[in-house]
Amino acid sequence: MKTNLNMLHEILAKLQRKSQISLLRKHPNVSFKEIKLGTSNHFILHGNLKKVSIGEGGRFRNYVHVLVQQNASLEIGNNFFMNNFCSINCLDSISIGDNTLFGENVKLYDHNHAYETHPNFKLYSSEFTTAPIKIGNNCWLGSNVTVLKGVTIGDNCIIGAGSTIHKDIPSNTTVINHQELIFKTHQ
Repeated sequence: MKTNLNMLHEILAKLQRKSQISLLRKHPNVSFKEIKLGTSNHFILHGNLKKVSIGEGGRFRNYVHVLVQQNASLEIGNNFFMNNFCSINCLDSISIGDNTLFGENVKLYDHNHAYETHPNFKLYSSEFTTAPIKIGNNCWLGSNVTVLKGVTIGDNCIIGAGSTIHKDIPSNTTVINHQELIFKTHQ
């Protein structure tokens, strides 16, 4: 038997999902066919973004964050799955192909803070450099993968857990984050 607290949690989760679906439906530059949202997903869509399109069968698990800034575009293909705690941060352009899966905590950033190194280092906290991200069809990005600006990942790729992708990956490639474990015996 469900407790009152569990019932309240389910009601709030359902209301939050309806609110996010309503936000997507009302935006003039957003299109989607069929999506399923988990608990506590958060979409931040600026009014004058270029486009957001989500294909049929898009599934977003729990605690997903999607930001699409002004003049940016996000395109997601059919049968896309995003696991818990993932985020898409789009200031330029991000494209994700059909049948692509994200493990938990995958992060996409098509931008970086602008900075100068000479003569004195200076970071511009409100200025960004941008470059598109393109992820092909039939890809699997494992847990804790980060994809940085300007990267193209070809079709049929597997990106191993914990990888930071900062350069292009050709189609039909598996990327392994090779970390050496060092064991020290204590006496």
